[in-house]
Amino acid sequence: MSTTSESGLLQAFLLDGKGGATRLDWAGVAAWSPNDGVLWVNLDYSAPDAARWLEHDAKLDPLVRDALLDADPRPRATAHAEELLLIVRGINMNQGSAPEDMISVRAWIEPRRIITMRHRVSRTLKQLAAEVDAGKGPSSAGGLAVELVERIVENVVARVDNLGDEIAACEDQVLTETRADLRGKLADLRRRAIALRRFLAPQREALGKLAQIALPWLDDNHHQRVAETADRMTRTIEELDAARDRAAVTQEELTSRQSETTNQRLYVLSIITAVFLPLGFVCSLLGVNVGGVPLQSKEWAFWALIGVFVVGVAIQLWIFKRRGWIKKD
Repeated sequence: MSTTSESGLLQAFLLDGKGGATRLDWAGVAAWSPNDGVLWVNLDYSAPDAARWLEHDAKLDPLVRDALLDADPRPRATAHAEELLLIVRGINMNQGSAPEDMISVRAWIEPRRIITMRHRVSRTLKQLAAEVDAGKGPSSAGGLAVELVERIVENVVARVDNLGDEIAACEDQVLTETRADLRGKLADLRRRAIALRRFLAPQREALGKLAQIALPWLDDNHHQRVAETADRMTRTIEELDAARDRAAVTQEELTSRQSETTNQRLYVLSIITAVFLPLGFVCSLLGVNVGGVPLQSKEWAFWALIGVFVVGVAIQLWIFKRRGWIKKD
């Protein structure tokens, strides 16, 4: 099989049990036997050579293979005798991609062989491979499985924390200003929170189940680390729910403030209209081009009319204030 950059074999390692490993190609993978040590095969399952290997050489149960190659798998952890089917979702950190468009990482873990698969680039798998290359990686199948879920959850926690910080910044802006673009930003943050929760809720259940699965290659320390990771995932879901609710409350507060501002302006306009409506009526009545308008030839009549207007406006304002329509801030 091809080992070029277009090959589906991203990395293949024969772990030495001390954190390091020997790199293998397709020939080395084909020649491996369980007595040689723990094999880690990392694949891009969309590549033709990887698909052929999974179908003909990986010796996987068809049901397991179909679950690993599902187009949109749900996060889960399922034990099959001494093997584990593990599917988790990680934050998409690729350039130009939305973090909420999460990457599906699929793993089939046996006591002496680990198969990890993805289509889009997963930084978690890249980091693990780099650490194994440097001699600082996991030394066993159980260690690699635990490291994988811990790293994925770390990135999820960081993303949820960033989302919470963005919502907190919007909350501060709502208290100090009422910018029109805040409503759209808050709606986008709520959409992101909902998109994250769609995958993280079942992932919480999967990690909780993984912490209870008894497998010979998962020791007590591994179970404790997975249990801690599952608990951290649960707290992250709770924080995500709180962030989503905070975004909704902040959006409602923003809408309320904008409505209050609009109502205040309409109220002022209504008061002005109420004051000038009778004045306008009198002016219109006196301005008709017919005979009989009183005091047309008197020079003092204009000032008398102004005085009447002033008194009339004063009486109106007194009535408005008496009724509580005009209040001091």
